[in-house]
Amino acid sequence: MEQKKIIVGATGASGLPLLLECLKLIRAAEGFSSALMMTHGAELTLKHEMAMERADAAELADEIFAIDEIGAGPASGSYRAVGMLVVPCSMKTLAGIYCGYADNLLLRSADVMLKEKRPLVLAVRESPLSPIHLRNMQELALLPTVHIVPPMLVFYNKPKSLEEMMQQIAARLLAPFGLMAEEYRPWQGL
Repeated sequence: MEQKKIIVGATGASGLPLLLECLKLIRAAEGFSSALMMTHGAELTLKHEMAMERADAAELADEIFAIDEIGAGPASGSYRAVGMLVVPCSMKTLAGIYCGYADNLLLRSADVMLKEKRPLVLAVRESPLSPIHLRNMQELALLPTVHIVPPMLVFYNKPKSLEEMMQQIAARLLAPFGLMAEEYRPWQGL
């Protein structure tokens, strides 16, 4: 059976523990695989937030690409991927995606998702949000395959730990690809 490949990009915004959690959920899900690319900023933030190196994150991915590898497979629509997740997604990367400024592999891969009409999930990270951030998110949200999913904490599932909260966020980020992690606790109503 062919694996459903999810391209996973990471930027320098805060939130690299969520990247690792997403990679773990993809690895644990039957029928899914990941292709990872990290900006130089993501590598710095990973070191700061997790005391980890790029190679440590790469161990959780099935494939890894260098950010400057602009001619790599994900830069083409013929690359077999079901979609792309950017976690965390900086406002710089969001602006680059919105403007079509594809000067690295992550931005080019996101551009390919848009032109091929494949799911593109953006875990945007910033607070507070400026009018420019909101405009860029609004414009991208108008595209039917783009999902703007800020990594918001939820409490309706009565999490017992920060780890459970992160698993919930990561599972929510992966749901648009058809990956329904057992950790995901959707709202069941009152």
